[in-house]
Parts: sequence; structure tokens; C-alpha cells
Amino acid sequence: MGQPPGHPDRKRLTPMAGKIDEIETVITYLQMTAAPNSPSPNAPMGQMAVMLAEKPTLAFYRFLYNTVGGDHMWWERRVMPDDQLLAAVQADNVDVFVFYVGGVPAGYFELTTYENGKDIELAYFGLMPEFIGQGYGAYLLRVAIDEAWSRHPARIIVNTCDLDHPNALLNYQRAGFEVYAQKTRVIKDPRQLGVFD
Repeated sequence: MGQPPGHPDRKRLTPMAGKIDEIETVITYLQMTAAPNSPSPNAPMGQMAVMLAEKPTLAFYRFLYNTVGGDHMWWERRVMPDDQLLAAVQADNVDVFVFYVGGVPAGYFELTTYENGKDIELAYFGLMPEFIGQGYGAYLLRVAIDEAWSRHPARIIVNTCDLDHPNALLNYQRAGFEVYAQKTRVIKDPRQLGVFD
């Protein structure tokens, strides 16, 4: 959920002084150890559907990832070779759910179940830019949380960073996630890798 590239909030992407090829970002790790007992958010108006993408194709997954993450510096899967990315998104422990509004892809979320059987990660979550700010985010996040808890994990984990939408952390906390760790990471400026051209 992001702002257009020219939005004032994008100033936080300015490379660090003296290190024009690096960006410092703070990653926040959150967890939920019990299913929420609050009512689900009201569903926005319109025809909506959430569908499991069985064995998503490479082109379709790249469309989802690149469009949802384009304003938020999602870069790691942009630089993955095709064969590695396809193996990752078609792995047996990964499920990609696509959110449709009026028959149009409006966002997606991705759940990863870890080998220990206790943790499920909300690995990716977001909306297409055109659907932000209309109440779909809170609704879809609860759908993702309920889907994860239906698998009976010990906890659900998620992480976000300060390059993401400014409300991402607050939205996760409002949904019931609690912070358990933070770390600072310095990355090469993805814009200089040519993956956002």
C-alpha cells in the first residue's frame, strides 16, 4: 500500500550521505500467537473474491509482485532468476492468494508454512495502487490472518520495513500483530540495479 513515486513521503528513500549506492532500512518483525477474537472488518462494497492461485505462472506472479511492490522498493524477487522464482512460488509450502474486485486483480497475499509446522509467515501482502485507501486493506489482511489460523499454527509472523507504506506497521498492529524484534539493514540501492526501469 503505497504512495506515488513523487509523493513527499518518498524522501525517506534518499541514499545515505556519502554512500550514494546504499540505503539504510529498519526491519520490524511481528508475531501473532492467538487468533483474533475481534469482529472482522466490514467488507467494502462491490463484488470481491479471494482465490488460491494454484501453481502461479511466472508472468502472473511477477505482475502481482511488481505492481503491488512497485512503490515500496520490493526488489528481492525482481532480481531472482526465473527458475528460482518459479520454484519459490510453486513450492509445496507456499500458497499465493489473489484478491479480485469486480473481476480485476486488486492485491494478493502469500503464506509460507515452515518445516517446524508451528510458524506460518505472511510473506507478502499488499494491494494494487488503484485499490489503496478504500477499505480493502484491512479486509484482505483479516482474510489472510483467518486463512493462516485455519491451519492451526502456533503463531503467524510477518515483517515490514520503513521503505514500505507509511501505515504498514500500524495496520499490522491494529490487526493484532505484536513487535518482537527490529534490525537495521543496509542494502544497495535497488534503483541503481535497473530493476525499477
